[in-house]
Amino acid sequence: MANAEKRSISLTPDLDDAIQRRLATGRYASHNEVIRAALRVLERDEEEQARKLAALDAAIARGIADAEAGRVMPLEEAFASIRKELGLPDEDHDQ
Repeated sequence: MANAEKRSISLTPDLDDAIQRRLATGRYASHNEVIRAALRVLERDEEEQARKLAALDAAIARGIADAEAGRVMPLEEAFASIRKELGLPDEDHDQ
């Protein structure tokens, strides 16, 4: 691997065992390959988490904008609408 930086790391016995188990499968040829694969997964997971957080922030901002613009409905009306959309019985006929 060209221009690769060398690092020295300390691992707990559990993490070292995890690497050894992966090496034993033959899927990885070295400790370095296992660690690089793990870091790629970490990067992917963190990027996905950031995308989800950004989408949640956007949804919250839309909700706040709707509320500030008066696009709201009473809570019971909202619940009734959700129950109808989900095909659930009307709460008044439940009892």
